[in-house]
Amino acid sequence: MNPDNDDRDVIDPEVRAYVYSLVSALGGSAGDEGGRYILGDDALACLKDLKRWLKLYDERTNRLDVARCLAEANLVNGDLLEILAAWREDEPLNKLKSKIALACLELLVPLTWPIEKEDGDVTVNHHRHMPYLQLAHVSYKRGILHHDSTKILRTAVRIGLPSMALPLKERSSRDEGIIKLILYFFRNVALISPPRNLPTEETQNDIARSATIDSFEEQDILHLILTVSSSMGDDFDTEDVVVLELLFHLLKGIDVPQLFLDNSELSAKKEDELQDMLNKEAGMRRSYARVAPSRHNRFGTMIWLKRDDEKVSTLSGQDVLRDGQQSLAKMDRSKRSNKSKRGKKGQEPVHNDFSMPENISSASNRRLRAFVEEFLDASFNPLFIHIRKAIEREEDRVLDIHIRQYFYLVGWFLEAQRERRERYRRLMKQGGDVKSPDTESFALVAGVLNQETFISLNRSMQQALDNKSWHDLNAGMKCFTQILLTVHEMSESPLEEDQEIAENIQNRIFYEETTHDRLFAIVRAYKDQGYSFLDTTTELTHVFLRMLERYSKQNVDMQVRSRRRARKKKAANPVAGAEDQQEDGSEAEEVAQAQMVSKERKFDFNRFASKLVTQKCVDLYVALTQYYNDLDTEQLKRLHRFFYRAAFKMEMSVLLFRVDIIALFNKMIMGPDGLDQSSPVFKDWNELVRQIFKKLIRKMQERPELVIEILFSKIPSTLYYLEYGHEKQTVSKPRAPAELEVKPGWDFPQQIGIAVTALLDQDKRNLVQWIKNILSEAATERQSWSDAAQASAGLDGSDNAAEHESNTRETDNAPSIVIKPDNELTRVAMFRDNRLRLLMKLVGFERLGLDDEPDATWVIPSILSAQTLSQNLEYISAAEVEPPQLDGKSAEDCIRRKSAARRRADYDDDDDDAEGDVGADEDFLFPAGGPTIRKSDSLQKLKTRRRRKNKDNDEGDEVDEEAAKARREARRIADLEKRRKIKSELFVHDSDDEDDEDRDREFFALEEKRRQEHARKVHDTLMSIEQPGSNSRKKRKSEGGNISGKKRTKRTATVLENDEEETGVESISSRSSIDRDDIMSDSADPATDTPFSSPHARLADNFQKRHRSESIATVDLDTSEAVVENFGAAEQEDDEDIDEPLVPVAARRRMRAGFIVESDSE
Repeated sequence: MNPDNDDRDVIDPEVRAYVYSLVSALGGSAGDEGGRYILGDDALACLKDLKRWLKLYDERTNRLDVARCLAEANLVNGDLLEILAAWREDEPLNKLKSKIALACLELLVPLTWPIEKEDGDVTVNHHRHMPYLQLAHVSYKRGILHHDSTKILRTAVRIGLPSMALPLKERSSRDEGIIKLILYFFRNVALISPPRNLPTEETQNDIARSATIDSFEEQDILHLILTVSSSMGDDFDTEDVVVLELLFHLLKGIDVPQLFLDNSELSAKKEDELQDMLNKEAGMRRSYARVAPSRHNRFGTMIWLKRDDEKVSTLSGQDVLRDGQQSLAKMDRSKRSNKSKRGKKGQEPVHNDFSMPENISSASNRRLRAFVEEFLDASFNPLFIHIRKAIEREEDRVLDIHIRQYFYLVGWFLEAQRERRERYRRLMKQGGDVKSPDTESFALVAGVLNQETFISLNRSMQQALDNKSWHDLNAGMKCFTQILLTVHEMSESPLEEDQEIAENIQNRIFYEETTHDRLFAIVRAYKDQGYSFLDTTTELTHVFLRMLERYSKQNVDMQVRSRRRARKKKAANPVAGAEDQQEDGSEAEEVAQAQMVSKERKFDFNRFASKLVTQKCVDLYVALTQYYNDLDTEQLKRLHRFFYRAAFKMEMSVLLFRVDIIALFNKMIMGPDGLDQSSPVFKDWNELVRQIFKKLIRKMQERPELVIEILFSKIPSTLYYLEYGHEKQTVSKPRAPAELEVKPGWDFPQQIGIAVTALLDQDKRNLVQWIKNILSEAATERQSWSDAAQASAGLDGSDNAAEHESNTRETDNAPSIVIKPDNELTRVAMFRDNRLRLLMKLVGFERLGLDDEPDATWVIPSILSAQTLSQNLEYISAAEVEPPQLDGKSAEDCIRRKSAARRRADYDDDDDDAEGDVGADEDFLFPAGGPTIRKSDSLQKLKTRRRRKNKDNDEGDEVDEEAAKARREARRIADLEKRRKIKSELFVHDSDDEDDEDRDREFFALEEKRRQEHARKVHDTLMSIEQPGSNSRKKRKSEGGNISGKKRTKRTATVLENDEEETGVESISSRSSIDRDDIMSDSADPATDTPFSSPHARLADNFQKRHRSESIATVDLDTSEAVVENFGAAEQEDDEDIDEPLVPVAARRRMRAGFIVESDSE
């Protein structure tokens, strides 16, 4: 290579002089020695000085001057290779020659290293030297592969054999460096390829991929790769990524199915490809011959094409005279976009591009196939398992490019294993002496079919998608596609072990909904990423969809796990929250992934498939369809199946009704340059396009608006309108406002005053007046009812007035009063105004129905007397005249949001399949507070009841089944309502309460006041029961003892029969709330009881509930007497007639059907 005189000026003359002097002192060919290369006296020192110049000048100054000088001086081909060739294979080991050879190798590696510069790092110096050095690399590779006298690659192996022979633990860092140096030298040789944008004078066949493979095979480099790969982890450790790069540059772009074809099959395939190309050429000639010029029409032609608005376009050439369609087609071909084309940022180097196909010769095909088979047999699992662990540990030697190469090679070798098994099947059919592939398991590639690899693959794909690293994402999708195809082949294996493994892998892959969502995101992310990305994305979507459809049909009850973000509480102090966020920002990012709520739901394939039939997905497949003349049969089938699924299976043909799509389909069938009619898929495409056009015409007749919408892409609202003829009515479900409460520390009149003041502050006096009117009318009506009841009692004139009054309180309760709004605004405020709802609840109003139901009914319960209603009315009137004194606070400051139990979100696809039994509600309830301290004697009591039941069944009458069922349902509902009110300390715990001493002091003071008040009421109640005397009590027992006893016994029998029919647990746990409270009160700590868990409070509540209805009074009468006896407040008699309280047994936890997932899948 003669240096150009103009280029000499760009290099420092001193640098050039130093470098040239070192090259000259290194040695040269001697004429008196027959042209043999003779080393200089200080050859080793010169080699070391040249290495220092490369390192200290070029690398530190970010220049290429020294490398350019060495290329011009022809150091590699003229000196280094000749020095290596002088060390003959039959020559004994010479320490000096080995040092000189190693020094030559230390120069060859940086001189052949690929030039990789980022766009921002490229300088004028680089632009000046890079083309020359790229051509120099080609000459270096040619000299290394085809040296005249010696095999250079084998000599390089000879340099590193002493270091490789040492055990791993005995090697020094120098030995490890020598081994890596040799492997990097082989990597550089395999990587060098002719530059695409530079002219070359010589043929490139001697440095093509075929020549590289042949040289590697002849000089035993492939065997070295097999040895190092199979010993990875045992004899080699840090050389894994170098071997990975070497394999990548040897195998990238090679067609795997073609690799496993025999010579005859390969020749037949090439003949078919040639015939197809000839047929295409003939078709092009025929289409051109119709408009080709002849000797009679050689004169020029120009025509005017009149368009709308009297505009005229000029076209030249006689081919436009044929018809108007041809004229329009030529006009379209002549259009040019004025959009400026900018270079893509971050464009990958050519040597890292794996999308370009590479053709190799037949001999190279045979040698590479033998290497791949041996690699799969012995080296695949050790190498790729070791690399995957290094990637997980984020070793320093692992770069981003290595992750891409890893997943690409995993997919490549998985496809090679499948093609290898297919080749064995073909040979068996032909009578060849080969081992059946069906008798072998997939253990050869099991190292990449485990959960760890799936986790690494999913993480890599998600990171590439987030960072928009399309080449990395392309490699991950290729790997994922081949994994799916391998698993599909495993599922069809005759070996039962392979079928079980395939079932487990499919379960792991399809169980995670994040995998489904990632596929949707990849489809939506397409935007001119190139043909390779298009092909890979459509192939992955096609394979994933078909395998998922097949798997979901085999597993009808398939479940998927969806992850949703957990809600975060808003910071009470925004300033403090901002400061905490700045301080703990990094910690919050680490915990972000942990704050996910996982839910299982039933999988619906139609729902999944509908997400893939969107405008983005259609655009993706249409973009690939535009290359229809360059696609093979499998790709055309893939596109046909998608459009058929979208138009007919999913009934979304409206998405295809767009001008460019219709024109593309028409061109494929009718031409010009249409789909080859001899193609195996032409008939299918012809029928598909015909049916789509029929649907288009029919839809235009139904929806004339489609004539305009055919020009645009379809948004969801447009799709719905074109499909059904009207816009989709979206009715938003109203939500109830947050429930409010008055902060503790205020008495009842003050609480009402606070609620009234809050309404008046918002100018809502009309709502306060409406409440007053309701209370006034209700008090009048309730007083009339009470007077009527007293008059009815006075007319009887019986001596037993006390007994009659008690029966009146129990059976003749006043009916509830329905509250009706006076106008529409009031009706809306009853649902949306939380302050009005606070006042209504304070005065005793109750709301029936669901919380989010706008038209729920408000009632005044029967328990409120006329005096209570009147008193509440007075409180409201007083608050209007004189607002309460709030210690300088406003009414809003005294109101806070009431904490509500969080609802459970239902993610099931099918609401009909959801379980509607009782257990579904009970799953969300808190336990009643843990086990009791004393040992449970429920088993002995249960036996006693059963003996009683058998005895009474023989003597008494049968209990009506409907009445028993109604009583059981009433007890179950009461128990369920009680459990809903439980706020267990095991689950509901507010850390703020622990540190707020003032709040604790107020809380316990209020609790003590309520406890004393309830104790007083219970004492008065017990005294009123004992005062009527024993005569009246005995009289009631004598009158109703037999009937009541029978009812009690038969009720117990019914409950136990139900227990025997079912599980014996639900009915026991659904006994009356009073029986359970008696048991719980025995182990409760009196110092920590609250009014809602206090036995006295429960007794008072149950005593009041006896007066509500006649049916409930009959059931609760016995249980209330049992409570009185348990507390020692009544006579200890008739013990056998009273039901013994049972210890509540927790219902068995329901398990949702799903898949068994091992711990390593988390």
